[in-house]
Amino acid sequence: QVQVVESGGGLVQSGGSLRLSCAASTSIFSFVTMGWYRRAPGKLREVVAIVNVGGATTYADSVKGRFTISRDHAKNTVYLQMDSLTPDDTAVYYCNTREIMPPARDYWGQGTQVTVAA
Repeated sequence: QVQVVESGGGLVQSGGSLRLSCAASTSIFSFVTMGWYRRAPGKLREVVAIVNVGGATTYADSVKGRFTISRDHAKNTVYLQMDSLTPDDTAVYYCNTREIMPPARDYWGQGTQVTVAA
């Protein structure tokens, strides 16, 4: 059973920065994708950023130019650097991984709260 554990959330002022970390219990090359999602109060969960096994990245339009997803193979960890935060970024952020081998299971972390004060 793969485990993913997020860390790095917290309270920050508008315009500030935070870095989220997601540590996987196995090699990140076991995953076809690793990514970050978020769920704001009263809203559906949405994708924030994804990196695939080849290193290609995808971002939600709302975070392009402000957020950066990266990974550290040696630490089996994926990061989300969040800059120029606004109150609209307030949400619970979840890490997701999808296995590269069938049946391609999805694994989710427990979530980490990010709150951006105006």
